Amino acid sequence: MTDTTDPAALYEHLAATAELPIERRASRLLGEAEAVADDLRDCSPDVQTQRAAIVLELLEEIEETGNPEADEHLECARTLAADLADDSGGS
Repeated sequence: MTDTTDPAALYEHLAATAELPIERRASRLLGEAEAVADDLRDCSPDVQTQRAAIVLELLEEIEETGNPEADEHLECARTLAADLADDSGGS
């Protein structure tokens, strides 16, 4: 199991969806979330918390992707983003 406060794991789950055939709206939101997660990896803990909240907001707008494998990555990314957004103590 991956560390639930690992920004790299969040990015990896989102990046994995880019290779999969998914619905257009989900693809757009996942792409935005991936870009924020990419940036989040090199930020201070306070900024990571804020950006993780943005990623979570984007992911919460997606009901499903139309691809079971992408849906699994989406659920993992939601969990990681929520944990990072709630991580008030930093890494």
